[in-house]
Amino acid sequence: QLQASGGGLVQAGGSLRLSCAVFGFTIDDVDNDAIAWFRRAPGKERGGVSVIAPRDGGTHYADAVRGRFTISSDNAKNTVYLQMNSLKPEDTAVYYCLYGGYWGQGTQVTVSS
Repeated sequence: QLQASGGGLVQAGGSLRLSCAVFGFTIDDVDNDAIAWFRRAPGKERGGVSVIAPRDGGTHYADAVRGRFTISSDNAKNTVYLQMNSLKPEDTAVYYCLYGGYWGQGTQVTVSS
């Protein structure tokens, strides 16, 4: 199971750090998947934000967030983080983490202008 947290209300230009804690898996196990963050903005489809392969640290970002967001993992804590800087109103969405076919419950991020 996955537990996402860290969302909140922030002004444009501000920062938030999201966490996705993974239970029941060892995220850097050789047989396990990458962990991804997705988001669903009001009235839009859910879309990918960033992904990390905890075993080798490989990362990928959507164009809309590259240079502002940083994904990382603490393998000892079985947790993945999404550091979000220079937030924009268009980053407002519910953010979800995905791992091994399981979705976290989502955490709301609201960026005011």
